[in-house]
Amino acid sequence: MSETASGAGARRDTVLVVDDEPDSLRFLTDTLEGVGITVLVAISGDAALDLLQHITPDLILMDAVMPGIDGFEATRRIKARAALAHVPVVFMTGLTESEHVVEGFEVGGVDYLRKPVNVHELLARVRVHIGHARAMQAGAAGLDATGRLMMATDTQGQLLWCTPMADLAITRVSPEWNRERGTLPDALRGPVTRLLSRNELGATARIEQGEGSLELVIIAHYRENEVLIRLNELNPRADVARLQQRLSLTDREAEVLLWISYGKSNGMISEVLAISPRTVQKHLERIYEKLGVETRAAAAAVAIKVLGT
Repeated sequence: MSETASGAGARRDTVLVVDDEPDSLRFLTDTLEGVGITVLVAISGDAALDLLQHITPDLILMDAVMPGIDGFEATRRIKARAALAHVPVVFMTGLTESEHVVEGFEVGGVDYLRKPVNVHELLARVRVHIGHARAMQAGAAGLDATGRLMMATDTQGQLLWCTPMADLAITRVSPEWNRERGTLPDALRGPVTRLLSRNELGATARIEQGEGSLELVIIAHYRENEVLIRLNELNPRADVARLQQRLSLTDREAEVLLWISYGKSNGMISEVLAISPRTVQKHLERIYEKLGVETRAAAAAVAIKVLGT
């Protein structure tokens, strides 16, 4: 068994196999290492949880039925850790009852394999889920770099990840919140649940706080169990004043740019500001000229940077 990937050359994928059956462990280890994957082994749910305090694999193959902490409970605890929530868990089970398959998905599993495991199916699913997880992390890192307030939840409202700026926004609503708990604070849990129940792109919910509010907007669905939500900290009066001062804009231009940064369309801005869409577009063209940008996205990025500093 290889415990660490080689420091030379390209980084090798790492898979944690959790299984209490020696023959199964041997088969899985030989198969995965045979295609260049680094394999870590845990023979119980407890051992897996202990190991995961020290290392984060790219994927976990989890036996469903084990003595002590079974695979379902181990996965539930893994997904409760924010640092591990992104790691895909694929269940392995000899059980045929559909309720066990359903339970696997409910606790955070992304897929399952029937025992005895087919080699080709095993390798195909491991590669696919590692690829998906890596793409999701890359997307989150890109959002981090642009200062976006974004988070992703599953369809039950469990937090999967959030950008640093979103983390700060949530903490401003609930100062006692700790991202490491892996769950949203009570102040957000209800609004997020209501938002997800509507199941439509563009659906919004607001959380009032002092002079402003926190707006949640569904902007994308990824696969079957990931919902991307944008957070907008709405404090129009203070934000308009800041944009106007920092970017040398007129009051109306600052208002238009602010709502652009909130992700609103020209039609929605025209309703909010009680002006025509054509007038919104004229203001936007002057904003582009003053900021030295050519696109709506670039103008929004400038506003987000100003408001985030």
